[in-house]
Amino acid sequence: MPHPEYPIRTSRLLLRPFTPSDVDAVLAIYSRPDVVRHLFEDPFSPEDARRAVTRWKDMTRIDDDQSVLRLAVERDDTGQVIGDVMLERLGGRNRQGEIGFVFHPDHHGQGFALEAAQEMVRLGFAELDLHRVIGRCDARNTGSATLMERLGMRREACLRENQHVKGEWCDELVFGVLAGEWEARQLGADAVAQR
Repeated sequence: MPHPEYPIRTSRLLLRPFTPSDVDAVLAIYSRPDVVRHLFEDPFSPEDARRAVTRWKDMTRIDDDQSVLRLAVERDDTGQVIGDVMLERLGGRNRQGEIGFVFHPDHHGQGFALEAAQEMVRLGFAELDLHRVIGRCDARNTGSATLMERLGMRREACLRENQHVKGEWCDELVFGVLAGEWEARQLGADAVAQR
């Protein structure tokens, strides 16, 4: 994957590498118990947020040495960091990748996560030449499951008690979309827009 030109612009968002100035925004998101409820992480302390940003700021491309791209999601109109998105190239020759996303609850229900996740899926297919992109979530996380369905991903599996999260066994949902399906969906959207 060539080094993307940053920021990556969508209609309302900028996707860009993390910088040290993003620590407070990351803390505001990941310190919330309702945000990390379905994640492996516990609520972040200020030091956790600093460590995360230090790790994430170098995840700016996918190449032979780096398999994960992780970007801050900034509102174009306010400059506020409202979440983050991730694209990981999974190992092997099967040309598969995985997306992930975390957003501050104050920005839920406005289409921001969908807009940012669409761009990550697009990057996976257009820039990495992936054959398949998946997304996974705790089965209780209906918001993430619904978002992946809105992306055009189909629910492929429910893995029973597949993860141990915060002291309990949880079911995991797996969603997926193939490159050809994504392309057909985009062509269909373009045809509707031209009418």
